[in-house]
Amino acid sequence: MLFGDKILPYMDELLKDLNELISIESVDGGKSGECERALAFIIKRAQDFGLDYELVTDKSVQVQIGEGGKLCGVLAHVDVVPAGNNWSVIPFMLTERDGRLYGRGVADDKGAALVNLYCLRALKENGVEGKNTLRAIFGSAEETGMSDMDGYFSKMPLPDMAFTPDSDYGICFAEKGILHLRVSTPTNEAKVLSQFHAGKAINAVPDLAYVMLDSSGYDEQLLMRLADAGDGNFEFNYTIDGLMIISRGKASHACEPQKGKNAAALLIDLITHAYDVHEIGALSSFIDYAVNCETNGRSLGLKMSDGVSGELTVNLGIVHIEGDTAEAYFDIRYPVTVNGNYVLRQFRSVAEYSGLNVEVLFHNRPLYMEKDSPLIRELSAAYESVTGEKPALYATGGGTYARKLGGRGVAFGPHFPGDNINMHNADESMDKENFYKHAQICLEAMYRLYNI
Repeated sequence: MLFGDKILPYMDELLKDLNELISIESVDGGKSGECERALAFIIKRAQDFGLDYELVTDKSVQVQIGEGGKLCGVLAHVDVVPAGNNWSVIPFMLTERDGRLYGRGVADDKGAALVNLYCLRALKENGVEGKNTLRAIFGSAEETGMSDMDGYFSKMPLPDMAFTPDSDYGICFAEKGILHLRVSTPTNEAKVLSQFHAGKAINAVPDLAYVMLDSSGYDEQLLMRLADAGDGNFEFNYTIDGLMIISRGKASHACEPQKGKNAAALLIDLITHAYDVHEIGALSSFIDYAVNCETNGRSLGLKMSDGVSGELTVNLGIVHIEGDTAEAYFDIRYPVTVNGNYVLRQFRSVAEYSGLNVEVLFHNRPLYMEKDSPLIRELSAAYESVTGEKPALYATGGGTYARKLGGRGVAFGPHFPGDNINMHNADESMDKENFYKHAQICLEAMYRLYNI
């Protein structure tokens, strides 16, 4: 019997806890106190299980077993992206339907976070005394730039080796660089466009956008004809403040923007065919000619790829235009062999040509680990022992806590190929059998690191 199988008797209780954790709307920057509640829940259950724990910062908690030896870590986050629109179930409640588990955070990353905690419990209650220190680290600001881990590692040492179940199986040995940029105009001088709003998270493709226009009857007829001929899904409403156009798209994670349909980009593409730059403003014009509905950075002069991690991607995540404010937020994922400073200079040169300001909000350098490292060998053995297959080694555009581990950690699970989890989209879900299988792999991996 594999040690990983010893997690299975805990799964019914774990799912009850997952329902409670998902019910906490822990969006960093959202409802006040919700992220703190999520961490408090982890602490409460650690107490119940008799595990050693510490609230390290107001955004991070650690729970551990063992002393001495190597410090081995497993990291997960309890914050989530906003629910968004178009759910078929209640987003902040665990729902089981047709063999799948639904809810915001079930796949990213509350499900895996609870599995980490329960694995520590299983190791303790099965009397395992390892050679090393095994520490589960929980953060609450992963989706907004990982300031939680910056704070945590300013007080605590880096693990000697670690993994984070916040990606796909097999083993992610390389992660693209990530740039988050704010682009704005000194003043908003749009003559016709009075409001434009889209998106709530920079690292998600917005599925809803709307614009308010002070338009003439001729403009409206032209816009309707353009809408009928285009690729978007638009709704026209007449209000006391002017013409409102609503654009509906499809959400997706910013690491794979091509899988979504950007409601903001489609709406800007529509209005720029009817108005010139003085009427809609420099920001909207820039988005149209430099990005439009592209996700590969071609018009920015940034179309590039490498053999390790693939293509550069660009996501327009948020647009906010109203009053004197005109700003847009971009998420760029660039290949591991590319210099991020070059990407920034090229983007900035195109934006500044339109008189726009560019502010760097966040820059995470690429991650790369050698494929024959001891950590990857142990994780590979854990995966193969449960599944009977060797895990693939792959690169991703996603950003995980592995970036904060100084080259000592990788992303490993919990999502299996072919399981459409809808990460950062409506109806986020995970196949229940796959969730159980991940729990077995995770416990097997943690057992091996505890005893390596």
